[in-house]
Amino acid sequence: MSVLEVCVDDPEGLATAIEGGADRIELCAALALGGLTPSPGLLAAARSAPVPVYVMIRPRAGDFVFAAAEINAMIAEIDHVRALGFAGVVLGASRPDGRLDTGTLAALCGRARGLGTTLHRAFDLVPDFAEAIELAVALGFERILTAGGAENVDKGLKALTDITRLAGNRISIMPGSGVTVTNAPELIARLGVRELHASGSRRRAADGGPAGALGFELPGRKITDADTIRALKSAMIAAQ
Repeated sequence: MSVLEVCVDDPEGLATAIEGGADRIELCAALALGGLTPSPGLLAAARSAPVPVYVMIRPRAGDFVFAAAEINAMIAEIDHVRALGFAGVVLGASRPDGRLDTGTLAALCGRARGLGTTLHRAFDLVPDFAEAIELAVALGFERILTAGGAENVDKGLKALTDITRLAGNRISIMPGSGVTVTNAPELIARLGVRELHASGSRRRAADGGPAGALGFELPGRKITDADTIRALKSAMIAAQ
């Protein structure tokens, strides 16, 4: 049975993703920045979701090399997510050379014990996929979200083939970034994966109003689209 995880960053997107048939939600703020820890209000809106919700734990935009104060904030966010009863968390931390930060991830995963855990695209920065997979397995991650070290899954397809082979049945590999109705069947058939990650979105033209003129809105902001999610889910089912 294939699983479609949809990433959302606002209450409307959350409701739309569920309406469209998402099997799991990745809950974030600021998807345009790769996803940050969601606000208390968005967390409250997601508590009653009828599908599992995994919450992004990322205190700021930019790289994944975190200072001690940031790690402490992430630990507090994990505690808050646990107290609210969510299914899991999405984590990642890097060393300056791009390798996964073993110590930080061990502390975060230890704090998240009992929750589901996804290793996010900090994985795509590593110089050695095999080493990173072994660490993810040892830390008990359920899955790795990855585009094969590339900007999107189409560009990273060859690497994704190697990554899924290295992972075997020990950890789920979940391709994400640029997953569409067009490429989803090939990803499932070629890689043998059971999970895909997508925004299920369409671009909304900026309205050119005062908010955009003052820099409060990004041009062509993406919004979650139920029809896109339905089509993607149908393509995944057909490819099984």
